[in-house]
Amino acid sequence: MSYQSAKDAFAEWGVDTEAAMEALARIPISVHCWQGDDVVGFEGQSGASGGGIQATGNHPGRARTPDELRADLEFAYSMIPGKHRLNLHAFYMDTEETPDRDEIEYRHFAPWVDWAREQGIGLDFNPTFFAHTKADDNLTLSHPDKGIRDFWIEHGKRSREIAAKMGKELGTAAVNNIWVPDGSKDIPVDRMAARQRLEASLDQMLAPAHDAAHLRDAVESKLFGIGVEAMTVGSHEFYLGYAIRKGTLLCLDMGHFHPTENIADKLSSVALSVDELLLHVSRPMRWDSDHVILLDDAIRGMAQELVFADLLGRTHIGLDFFDATISRTAAWVIGVRNMQKALLEALLMPQARLKEAEAALDFTTRFMLTEELKDMPFSTVWAEFCARNERPCGKRLIDELAGYQTRVADRGR
Repeated sequence: MSYQSAKDAFAEWGVDTEAAMEALARIPISVHCWQGDDVVGFEGQSGASGGGIQATGNHPGRARTPDELRADLEFAYSMIPGKHRLNLHAFYMDTEETPDRDEIEYRHFAPWVDWAREQGIGLDFNPTFFAHTKADDNLTLSHPDKGIRDFWIEHGKRSREIAAKMGKELGTAAVNNIWVPDGSKDIPVDRMAARQRLEASLDQMLAPAHDAAHLRDAVESKLFGIGVEAMTVGSHEFYLGYAIRKGTLLCLDMGHFHPTENIADKLSSVALSVDELLLHVSRPMRWDSDHVILLDDAIRGMAQELVFADLLGRTHIGLDFFDATISRTAAWVIGVRNMQKALLEALLMPQARLKEAEAALDFTTRFMLTEELKDMPFSTVWAEFCARNERPCGKRLIDELAGYQTRVADRGR
């Protein structure tokens, strides 16, 4: 089918394909750096556990240096339509120095900012509360030892300073997302004390004021993790309350809830109480297993909720998966493009007509509309969007991804 035919078909439903593509072009996706190197980082910490962070597989081509990671990212961005962002963790510094986490400074990340400026993309940031000897107890900001808490509080403060400087230098606010692995492997007797320590540490960490034009702070919950099966200090309820009281963003990670929970359903609920949201889009095949996202019902439901609840302007969309069983660059490209496809499908739905039927309690019409829409030529509009952005589709995309993987393997990675 030609694009003009698809455009006419959607017009019969009252949908403007040009407006949908224009809206999609304005939505940046924050690409997570840790897919490119299996969450190893570049600081050279040794003897530290991963804090429940595990990548499965050993596919050839893992990035071993910042330059290799940036080269892989440049290729990935060249396969993805639109302008996007990079989500950087604190242990991805680019420096010959060896600062500990409580000693990091902006200069250790300046090469990333220079590169982002050249690429025309924004940066987001994350303090790294795992893969460190002071996190081996799976306790950081809630640790009973004040010295360890102070170490991580200082790391968090410095991370916020770095993120704010990144935002200022690039002219777009950096989202600084806070996730800690803290919890208990077996049943604790004093949950309150741990959560009081976490709250107090967060308060200290977030006390220094930064311009909101440069920095947005987010807090991220988790159901449980490896080694903290009995209790996670930073639960969903903890961080939901904290975000409401303190005015931070709330991060919802699709892998951080019970497998039967519908994360899309949470968006409109929490949006009534927090100003902005951060999404970590993942595919939790078995809970938080962080598979590359598919264009499936979960992703489509998330995208539709963002569009229909008018939350795109209040939501920062990032990805969070790490699969080392396949080409890491291909994983980035497939994941981002699937998120974009889901958003485009939602933007191409006759929203007003669907809402009108629902408001009239005409559930038959609503049902028929949603089913008939499945036959609409969404893929034709997507192909047009890619063509206008000079990005490949179909066999050409597959050939480009395979060719890059071969070139990387030939270089000895």
